[in-house]
Amino acid sequence: MTMTPYQADNNRYENGMQYERCGKSGVLLPKVSLGMWHNFGSVDPYERSREIVRYAFDHGITHLDLANNYGPVYGSAEETLGRLMDDDLRPYRDELFISTKAGYDMWPGPYGNWGSRKYLMASLDQSLKRMHLEYVDLFYSHRYDPETPLEETLQALVDIVRAGKALYVGISNWPLEATRFAINYLRQHDTPLLIYQGKLNMLHRNPIDEGILQLCHDEGVGFIAFSPLAQGLLTSRYLDGIPDDSRMSKGKFLRPEMLTDELLEQLRQWNAEAAKQGQSLAEKALRWILDQQGVTSVLVGASSTQQLEQNIRCIR
Repeated sequence: MTMTPYQADNNRYENGMQYERCGKSGVLLPKVSLGMWHNFGSVDPYERSREIVRYAFDHGITHLDLANNYGPVYGSAEETLGRLMDDDLRPYRDELFISTKAGYDMWPGPYGNWGSRKYLMASLDQSLKRMHLEYVDLFYSHRYDPETPLEETLQALVDIVRAGKALYVGISNWPLEATRFAINYLRQHDTPLLIYQGKLNMLHRNPIDEGILQLCHDEGVGFIAFSPLAQGLLTSRYLDGIPDDSRMSKGKFLRPEMLTDELLEQLRQWNAEAAKQGQSLAEKALRWILDQQGVTSVLVGASSTQQLEQNIRCIR
């Protein structure tokens, strides 16, 4: 199947997307960003991935979020983006905000994991090659490393920006006090922390409970939420039990024992509330995140353009 040459929708910035300032920076992010954790790897049909990304950009989603180990297989989501850059997106590079990360296991041996300077720098070099990019707009430390000095990890981020390989830096899944240290260290080294990426949804409110969202708001750091629909729990998918073709039935990210009677009752209650407001449960869940003070954007995945279209409705 051959698709015609891509011409972005001339009305892509008038199609209903809204943009939010990221902390106290100059960056505006779409309220809904496209996460490429699933559905964009080597196991997924390229033309379907291509269709989703085209649809996203045509509807004002300028932010594409990746990581070195997204796939599967590891690295293949970035390779998909590299193909998309060559096939479709190169003329629009300056309209795109592309992020990637390093922190989880990527290659064998002691230098392919965690937060050392060696790993972060080597990983980003590999990512740029896979994505066919000279730089990323945002590079994250993907997780807190309790064994590596924070100064080493953070100075690597500073030097990555100074080398022109990333315009901004972020952190993901860091605890509160380490986040406070990172904010201060990076500010003192003229590379302010742009954004914190954390798991936040109606069932998982740790960034609120732990004070991370408040800290980011107070310090002028953006916040972007991942797993906003709790791997599908916060959709209509499980309201009548566990479908045979669902993630929960396969037990990979969701286990059947998680769907307790109490949780099912709560989901049905939220679904009823959403219906009264003319929303789906997914729309309500995404809207709830965007209504939290300090949240810049929400990362949604998509296995089809229809799913992405439904998720974008949360900002209407």
